Formats: sequence, structure tokens, C-alpha cells
Amino acid sequence: MTMQTYHPAAPMSLEANEHLKARFLKTLAAFLSGAGLFLIALTLIPFQGVVAVDLSSGNEGNIINQVGYLGLGVVYLAAMLLIVERRTMVRILSPTWLLIFGIAFISCLQSYDPTASARGLMLSLVAMILVAGVLVLPRSEEDFVNAGANAILLLVLIDYAALFIVPDRAIHSAAGGEPWHAGFWKGHLLHKNVTAPVFSVLCVFGIYCFRAGARVRGALIALLAMNFVLHTGSKTTIGFLPIAILFVLGGRAVGRPGLMILGHFLFTILIFALTLGTIYSDQLLAVTTALLDDPTYTGRDAIWRFASTSIPDHLWAGHGYASFWLSPVIRGLEADFEATWDVRGIVSGHNSYLDAVLTFGLPGGIAIILLLFVKPFYDYARANQRAGNRHFADFCIMVVIFMTYNSMMESFFLNRADPMWLLTAVAVYGLGLAARLGVRGPPR
Repeated sequence: MTMQTYHPAAPMSLEANEHLKARFLKTLAAFLSGAGLFLIALTLIPFQGVVAVDLSSGNEGNIINQVGYLGLGVVYLAAMLLIVERRTMVRILSPTWLLIFGIAFISCLQSYDPTASARGLMLSLVAMILVAGVLVLPRSEEDFVNAGANAILLLVLIDYAALFIVPDRAIHSAAGGEPWHAGFWKGHLLHKNVTAPVFSVLCVFGIYCFRAGARVRGALIALLAMNFVLHTGSKTTIGFLPIAILFVLGGRAVGRPGLMILGHFLFTILIFALTLGTIYSDQLLAVTTALLDDPTYTGRDAIWRFASTSIPDHLWAGHGYASFWLSPVIRGLEADFEATWDVRGIVSGHNSYLDAVLTFGLPGGIAIILLLFVKPFYDYARANQRAGNRHFADFCIMVVIFMTYNSMMESFFLNRADPMWLLTAVAVYGLGLAARLGVRGPPR
């Protein structure tokens, strides 16, 4: 009797346990994906308020990032090994990213402090584990969208709450070195020039969520993030964001993605001519002066000229990763009282393309630019061949297009835990995965 009562139930119990385990792993994977996206956008040291820039590598923020991202790297690597299929784990290794980091690590040999440069680059590499986890852990696009929508909507609401609860940390004030930014929103980030592009990507993510089925959350994210961008006062970002959106959605609407790609590259050439082109050509400077109120881009042209004159010194090998702007040579220069910016106190050239060549040399810089901002269009074309990929591919290429333009004004390539860099990495790496593996639909 006992055997007749319980023995038939044993297989059912085993099946139930397997089902519970599968559901638990599915829920855990989605949670980790959303949490990872939340942390990428939030950073590990949010709401810093007005802080003095410490040019040394041993400040508290760097320690928090080093320890925090190392811990996150361990957690997300363990989660991927536990949850992701082995054949998928093998295929997520990307030749594109191996080449990017290979070039960067070789450049460390040119640095004035190769050990410090390599250590900083290792943080960028560890952060890529988090990027990979965000993308490959979810069991389906539905899981990715739902987890990401919950996480990003929470982040945006936290930033809006901070405007009222801690306005001294969420809004620029007249204190510090840039009183002209007073009143502009910066949210949880250190400066409005970072906040504007980050919230632009969040707006794009909201559009993706809306198109992928999370309509209410997606619409809220897109509208709230767009409003936040408008209050940062970043004119270039406010102009670039709708252009990136219109290029992709317009190309999709007319069924001509190739036309979108052509329009994007032509517009990129135009922006290049009106920005970096002005330091090389008086004619382009005259055109820019006629079109814009501030053809210097708040003094960036002086930085670009200085960086440009320094490229020939190390034309082929570059100055090394995270080395040039923090080197004793630059920090020890005499003050130029006629210059708009004091190059001794900045940490980048405010132009990713110029800094790429300055850092990695002409061959390495061009290679990294092509891998980050040209190859994704090849991946986009491949991903588009599968109808189930298209919403995700549109999201990624929209981010790539926007960041292509934003790179004319800010430097962030391989910049450790910088949310601009990590969100760009999510888009570039995501397109590569979509092209090779496809986007998983809901399980049947």
C-alpha cells in the first residue's frame, strides 16, 4: 500500500522540482539582467554633488569602482556559467572585442606608467563581464525587456525624486568651477554633459520597450528621460537625439534601412566638418561661425588644437591608454592665460575620435573607431535578416548612431565604468550577438 501510494508520485515530484528550478533560474537571470542595466546607468558612486576633481588614481571613487566592479564581475561570470548554455558561452566571445582590448593593452606599453594604465584597462575589461551578463542572461527578449523596463523606470523615478529631496546633488549650482551651469539638471551623475547622453540612451531604451510590448513603462521611460535631457541644457545632445531616433524609425517605416545608414554617414561627415574640421580649415570655421552662436563649442576647439598638435609626437603607437592628459608632462606645463581651457586640469580631449588616435596611434585609433562605429552597421544588416531581431537591433543601432555624434563632443572610449562607455558597449556588443546568435523569443 505504501509503495502504491508514494512510488508513482516520485516522478511527479522530480518533474515538479525541475520545473521550480527552471523557473527560479529564469527569474534570477531576468533579475540580474535588469540589475546590471540599472547599475551601468546608475554607476557605483551616484549623487556625488560638487566634488573636486582628483587627478590621481587612488581616490575613493576609483577604489569603490575597482572593488565594486570586481565583485560584480565575479557574480555575473558565475551566473553566466550557471545559467547560460555552454555552447552559447563559447560563442559570446567576440573577435571584435578581443581586437579592441588587444590594441588597448598594447598601447599601455607606451604609457608613462604602463602598470597603472594596464590596471585601469583591466577595470574596463571586468566591466564588460557585466555588459555581457545583461545581454546573455535573460532567457528571452520578453524577459530582457520586462526586467530592463522595471530597472530603468525605477532609476528615472529616483532621479526625479532627487530633484526635490536632494536638489543640491541633482541640480547644478553656482558653487564649483562652472557657475554658468547653475539650474541645469544632472541627476545622479557628476555633470550635465554626462547626464544628457546617458538619459538620451535611456530615452531610446524606453522607445525600444514600448515597441517590444512594455508600452506603458516604455512610454514613461521615453517621455521622462527626454524631459530630463531637455533640462540639462545640453544643446548638442538635444539636437542629436531626435536625429538618431528619426534616422532609425524613418528607415524602418519606409522599409529602407540602407537609406538610413547612408543618411547617417553623410550626417556624420557634416558634423565632423563643423567640429574638428574647424581647427584644420578656415573655410569650415567660417561656415560654422555663420551657422552657430558658439563655433568654439564652449572652448573645446582650444583643447582639440592642443591635442592635434600632440598626435605627430607618437603618430603610430600613440601615447598609451589613459596616459596623455594625466602625464607629468601635461600637468607640469606652464599656464596659458590666453587659452579658454587649462589643459593641465582636464582628463580628456572632449572628442573621442581625436583621443583615440592620440591614445592608440593612427592605426590603432582608426581600427577602434571602425570596430565601434562602422562594423555595427554590418551587424545591423545581418541581424535585420531575422524579423524577431528587429526591435532590439533598432535599439542598438539607435544608440550607436547617437553616440557617434556625441563622440564629437565627449571622450569615453574604454573609459572604465563611465556609463556613456558601458551603454555604448551594450549596443555594440548586443548587435554583434544579434547578428551571430539572434534574439531569443519566448519559450514555447
